[in-house]
Amino acid sequence: MNWVLLALAIVAGAIGALGSVGVVALPFPAIAGYVAAGAFALLLVLRLLPLALRRPVVFLLALALLGGLAGGLYYFQFVIKPNMVKGFLAAAFAPKPTAVSVEAAATEKWTPQLTAVGSLRAYRGIDVAPQVAGLVRAIHFKSGEDVAAGAPLLELDDSVDQADLKSAQAQLKNAQITLERQQTLVAGGNTAKAQVDAAIATRDSAAASVERSRAIIAQKAIAAPFTGRLGIGKVDLGQFVSIGSSVVTLQQLDPIFVDFQTPEQALSSLSVGQRASVSVDAYPGQAFNGRIAAIDARVSVDTRNILVRAEFANPDRKLLPGMFANVAVANGAPADVVSVPRTAIVYSLYGDNVFVVRPAPPKAGEAQAASAAGEADLIAERRFVRVGEVRGERVAVPEGLAPGERVITSGQIKLQPNSPVKIDASGALPPPAQTSKP
Repeated sequence: MNWVLLALAIVAGAIGALGSVGVVALPFPAIAGYVAAGAFALLLVLRLLPLALRRPVVFLLALALLGGLAGGLYYFQFVIKPNMVKGFLAAAFAPKPTAVSVEAAATEKWTPQLTAVGSLRAYRGIDVAPQVAGLVRAIHFKSGEDVAAGAPLLELDDSVDQADLKSAQAQLKNAQITLERQQTLVAGGNTAKAQVDAAIATRDSAAASVERSRAIIAQKAIAAPFTGRLGIGKVDLGQFVSIGSSVVTLQQLDPIFVDFQTPEQALSSLSVGQRASVSVDAYPGQAFNGRIAAIDARVSVDTRNILVRAEFANPDRKLLPGMFANVAVANGAPADVVSVPRTAIVYSLYGDNVFVVRPAPPKAGEAQAASAAGEADLIAERRFVRVGEVRGERVAVPEGLAPGERVITSGQIKLQPNSPVKIDASGALPPPAQTSKP
């Protein structure tokens, strides 16, 4: 039996040694071979001891085994088990990465601009209205058509005025005959010169009545005072129109003006002839170029703003009076700026900020972890910035951000500083819808 135990101890120790050096692939840890070899060797030693010593040794070994088992249970219960529970809880309640969309801060070349809002105004625009009242006898225009200067627009009934004109012409003819008769008599010395003077006055008065009647008749034939486009007609045939009532609008659309106001601080940077551009909601993405035509001679006492007028060519008649306009006046040489999407800026009372995506710092004793896509774990770093000019969907960031840094453009509402994030391009926000201006 002793030889069997010795052989088993040697075989178990050899198996453990071969497994530890990798010569033999074992289905169990190599240390198990050493443990088995030690157990067989211990049994062999116990068999070789005298019977008087064997019992105390076995008792001591059993006592040591029980002590080791108790110590192992204590270590598992109060050391290993709490750590396991803590790890499970940490894994269960660990913050999950938030899906966000990102975009790199770009360097762009922007020309400094003075921006304002204004309204379009016709180069010349009026409400066509009669100087005298009357019934509409004829309408010579169609709503929305272009007319030349002097084109007839409307005729009012002038039958009574035509009759008055004939009466005045008859009186004028009679006064002229009377004047000629008096001149003949005064030449023969048969009448006083005062009679001639009275005849001249009567003739002139009759001539003035004729001119007055002709003027009234002319006022009832309304013509376009300048070339332009008509609006929608406001009268019908046979309608009675009063003095000053609007018949139709007439607007000269090419060129066209844009009136806007700027603070008085900008007065030093404005000058007549300075380049300006305008955009309107009716044609998104299209800019119309022009120049400043005039600057008002005074600053408003109420608002401390100054009125500026810019002139724009409008050959296609796209721009119409009354439109809301976004005006930009070039104000310096182009310069490089760092810009981000407008949705990346988080506006708050304690400062404007953005969330910048950067790799998560490795934990103590651990290498940098990597995501399934092969990219390092990411966190969102809050960065306070100074916001500059806004152009369309881009915002200039003069301070706080470097070109190329990735900023979060959607999903910020769920984030806290240093929150874990993952990039999801499908969650990017579409550009905000353009809404009409008042």
